[in-house]
Amino acid sequence: MDKYKKPAGNRRGKKTPDSRKGKSSETRPSYSRRRDEEAPSREKRTYSSTRPSSPRKRDENEAPRERRPYSSTRPSYSKRKDEDEPSREKRDFSSAPKRRTSDSRLSAPKRKPRPGEEPEGDLIRLNRYIANAGICSRREADKLIEAGAVQVNGKVVTELGTKVSRTDKISYGDQALSREKLRYVLLNKPKGFITTTDDPENRKTVMNLIARACKERIYPVGRLDRNTTGLLLFTNDGEIAKRLSHPRYGIKKIYHVGLDKNVSVGDMKNILAGMELEDGIVKADAIEFVGDGKDKKEIGLELHTGQNRVVRRIFEKLGYKVVKLDRVYYAGLTKKNLPRGEWRFLEEKELNMLKMIGT
Repeated sequence: MDKYKKPAGNRRGKKTPDSRKGKSSETRPSYSRRRDEEAPSREKRTYSSTRPSSPRKRDENEAPRERRPYSSTRPSYSKRKDEDEPSREKRDFSSAPKRRTSDSRLSAPKRKPRPGEEPEGDLIRLNRYIANAGICSRREADKLIEAGAVQVNGKVVTELGTKVSRTDKISYGDQALSREKLRYVLLNKPKGFITTTDDPENRKTVMNLIARACKERIYPVGRLDRNTTGLLLFTNDGEIAKRLSHPRYGIKKIYHVGLDKNVSVGDMKNILAGMELEDGIVKADAIEFVGDGKDKKEIGLELHTGQNRVVRRIFEKLGYKVVKLDRVYYAGLTKKNLPRGEWRFLEEKELNMLKMIGT
């Protein structure tokens, strides 16, 4: 075993780098990282600064140092003004500037209409003037004009498309008309108020709730019972009021109904199929339980008819008593951010939506 010598190469006989060189790993010199004692140590270099630590003192006999002149190509700028250069005019600020006259002033921008107010121009069509006065719609006003029932400044006008100004005096029969600004007010009606403009019994009316809304005389569109709550629209726009009240346009209304007992599914199907009342057949567009449907006394009812007390009469015929009735949706308008008993003007997008009805 002592005389055994490891063959060159690996097990397969392939020569390794050591075997190709004919040297084994044992004959390789070992390099130690430690420095030999006999090797001279590396001298430490000292770097002396070429810049003197203190300024050099000039010898008395030494000639003064010459200053290097600027380059001849560099332009020289004189601080003095040339004689040919015009002098800047001196402005006198001792006196106040002249005040602008009315002709020189810029024209003030026109006031933007407030919410619920329709912008007005200098001239307006006569049929629109009559509609704004709350007499009738524009189409009906055209018929009145053709019939010769309208006078402008004391003269009968029968031509359609006639335009009038604010200073013109318009009269319909013996009644003088006034052109008012169009207003649109939405009220969240509470209980205990009747929907009328005047009550001979001095009961509380919805007009008491919107007394401070505007100086123009506005009227409620449609009616809500004394014990019915919810959305009620007021306006002096006769054309819009006519469209919202006419059954031909099918204005969508949604009611939240609270009953004295649970409603059966069969009765709900009968309401959807249509029920015959004293003034005709009434058919609901949709009906379902409110919320998750656990409370069978709370019903959501969607209608497009405008008959008087129609919701109460539907459930009374089926043997139910309406405990709570709230109109939560009317012609695209909702009660969002409108507390009970409060009112607000319609926004511009809501007003444009109402004007699209029937067009």
